[in-house]
Amino acid sequence: MNQQALEKSTTRKVTLRLIPFLSLCFVIAILDRVNIGFAALQMNEDLGFSNAVFGLGAGIFFLGYFLLEVPGSAIMAKIGASKWISRIMVTWAIIAILMAFVQEPWQFYTARFLLGAAEASFYPCMVFYLSGFYQTKHHAKAIAGFMLAIPGANALGAPLSTFLLGVDWLNMSGWQWLFILEAIPALILGVIAFFYLDDKLEDVKWLNQDEKEWLIHVTTKEKLEKEQVKRYTFTQALKDRDVLILSAGYFCWMVGFYGINMFLPTISKGLSDTISLSTQGMGWLLGFMYTVAIIVMVMVGNHSDKKNERRWHVSACLTVSAMAMIISSYIANSSVILSFVFLTIALCGAFGAYSPFWAIPPSFLTGAAAGGAIALINSIGNLGGFFGPYIVGYIKDVTGSFHISMIFLGVSMILASFIIVFLVKQSGKALVVKASTEKSSIEKSI
Repeated sequence: MNQQALEKSTTRKVTLRLIPFLSLCFVIAILDRVNIGFAALQMNEDLGFSNAVFGLGAGIFFLGYFLLEVPGSAIMAKIGASKWISRIMVTWAIIAILMAFVQEPWQFYTARFLLGAAEASFYPCMVFYLSGFYQTKHHAKAIAGFMLAIPGANALGAPLSTFLLGVDWLNMSGWQWLFILEAIPALILGVIAFFYLDDKLEDVKWLNQDEKEWLIHVTTKEKLEKEQVKRYTFTQALKDRDVLILSAGYFCWMVGFYGINMFLPTISKGLSDTISLSTQGMGWLLGFMYTVAIIVMVMVGNHSDKKNERRWHVSACLTVSAMAMIISSYIANSSVILSFVFLTIALCGAFGAYSPFWAIPPSFLTGAAAGGAIALINSIGNLGGFFGPYIVGYIKDVTGSFHISMIFLGVSMILASFIIVFLVKQSGKALVVKASTEKSSIEKSI
């Protein structure tokens, strides 16, 4: 078998083996993280929570996430991804079920904090794990396939969660069953992950010998080429200039992203009430909006790989998202339909930036250093997930409107765009390794 055919068959097998399963796991993770936005449609009224209380509870998840993200990734590097991913999923499933029984604000805050702590390092583990099975030139596309889980979870979760809100079993409200039923798959997949995932290329049984040897050869070669640019340990990677800049940019991005994502069901409910759209109908509408975002995410990931460019793709997506978010707020009173159109555009931009952004760290760091860098970026960035929802809820309670909140979120994303495209500029050569400039024989076939 020639090298071109070997590359194609190996990459295809890796993709079919890993992407569907990891995407499914990530779908459940995102579903259990953001279903709080749909639960709020009932829970806030039942428990007497204000927008500020809800915003703080929704955001405090990311404080727990922040504190244990880097330590969790360090543990993963030592014990292996399969064991750590399994532990994460089982633990967060148990805590997600306990969310159904909160009654007081402090219980709500505690459960959300523990949920974040339980899930910490899950995402960087996934990204780091994938980087060990793909060449750099296919990495953005692989991440895009895996990260379709983010809008995919929302596309699935919107109609599913609004449906579960109508469940009334055993004298428990729909929002309680929402937490319980959407957590059970995490328990099941957590156990399966322990046996399904291989920690090392040398351990895989689903590639033939030629494919395994070829993949080990090309990934080892790329690792050495990257280390000629930057050879860092786990700790040194946490101090790298580019890693810190990417962390700052991701922080501003996540302020805007989670600010809109956590409150989108509430915002949409307010808009849909003006056109007499039912809660279930709103769920289907949101599902459609996230489905459009999935399509855009694939297109951006493919184009980023084709052009071998990351920063400007991220910047363009975030700028479009920010502008659409602000415009949606301005026209909400005059045209609900157009407001939903621009909200959809905002979602497309916010999600489209993911795959090119997360292809950047593994392009100049390897091994434990890459895992540490991804963890730090995700950890600091997701602190924005705390501030975004809290500030949105606070401003809504003070002003009675989401208008100023949307402007704030848009400005935050524009700042993220500026940081990523301009401040990382000086290290452009470090962000593209030799292997990523080679002509991909598989780009047209995937």
